[in-house]
Amino acid sequence: MGCSRIMPLRRNSLALFGLFITVCISPSSHRADDAPLHSAVEAARKTRDEAQLQSLKAQLEQKITQDSSDAVIYLDLARVNTYLADDYEMKKDKKAEVAAVDRAIELALHSIQLNDKSAEAHSLLADLYGRKIGLGTAMFLGPKFGPKVKEENVKAMALNDKSPVVWASLGRQYLMAPKMFGGDTAKAIESFQKSLVLDASQDETWVWLARALRKQGGKAQAREAMQRAVSLNPDSPWVKFWAASREK
Repeated sequence: MGCSRIMPLRRNSLALFGLFITVCISPSSHRADDAPLHSAVEAARKTRDEAQLQSLKAQLEQKITQDSSDAVIYLDLARVNTYLADDYEMKKDKKAEVAAVDRAIELALHSIQLNDKSAEAHSLLADLYGRKIGLGTAMFLGPKFGPKVKEENVKAMALNDKSPVVWASLGRQYLMAPKMFGGDTAKAIESFQKSLVLDASQDETWVWLARALRKQGGKAQAREAMQRAVSLNPDSPWVKFWAASREK
């Protein structure tokens, strides 16, 4: 299935906000000695295996004790905590999920303090702020974190409007936000489609596109998008989790 079947870039746009997001850092942004760890983080993203993630968490924390000035290590550790939050969500362990999200926010903020020119770091922070809203009472947390989500995505887009990660994060903002706070499913769909035009190998962005299409009522297109995600990462528990939820 080619992208053109379900990805006509529309003037209309879409909206969602939330649950997870995958932030990828290009290998070139890493020092050579950090490359194996970064590759391991990407491998752990695909599996969401808690034991693997906990091992990576310990290794990255050790790296920070050796060099607390490396923004990339903080960002990778924030990503690992985000993936742990996904694992806890699938296990319905909300307390652990909240703790992992809070830790990821702390780490992402620290990474940005060290390097505020990383579009991917701002996008991850935007996703995490959006997730905070979903983990609490939206009417109380929305006014607090909603503007922060928008602010971080604006910064990310200004830094790199050709990044598929940045466009995917913007799509989640539109998808998960209530309509009164700027939520727009059409804009969300368009953002996910733009992200996938830039990089069609993003299995998790296909999941987000499927969720947005389903919300808009495009069940057949949503099914195609989800099938694309499964074909790209058939062993991913996270992809399987959302594919199963689509069938309910």
